[in-house]
Amino acid sequence: MSVARLNGKDRLAGDAKKYCVARTKEPFDLMFTVLSTSNKCAAADLVSANTGRSIYGVVYDIPDFLLSRDTAKQGNRRSLDAIEGEGTNYFRTTIDLITNDGAAISAVTYLVRKRKSGLKTSLEYVNHILIGLKEHNIPDEYRQYVRSKIVENNSELENALLADTHEE
Repeated sequence: MSVARLNGKDRLAGDAKKYCVARTKEPFDLMFTVLSTSNKCAAADLVSANTGRSIYGVVYDIPDFLLSRDTAKQGNRRSLDAIEGEGTNYFRTTIDLITNDGAAISAVTYLVRKRKSGLKTSLEYVNHILIGLKEHNIPDEYRQYVRSKIVENNSELENALLADTHEE
């Protein structure tokens, strides 16, 4: 969700442009079910759940050539598939979303291929999520939900997250 992280030199180098904020049409749970070797912790996943909720995210406009490894490699660039671990930890799919204006759109996202339990996320990793939530003015109620999912996954992070509990 963090523009700065996605557009970092080691990622999309400024080519990802924010299109809009949106939420999933179908209900999901936010969980941390996959080990990210680059982040050295459990990474986020959307898990389809009838008792879940809409999950907020940021939709970016990314040049087509930066989506797959093959086309990005031709320009000596890193692809979104490589950044997200497509083919190893995640698979690329399309998801239905509702924008803040109420429009229905579809966007590419990545879902975990093989979920694992018992993995813990890290403060450094979740801070990228929390910064993005704040940066894009995601509703406080949803930010609280994300914090609760982080603490549910790794209770050791609870005190570190208290500083950003409410809107400032």
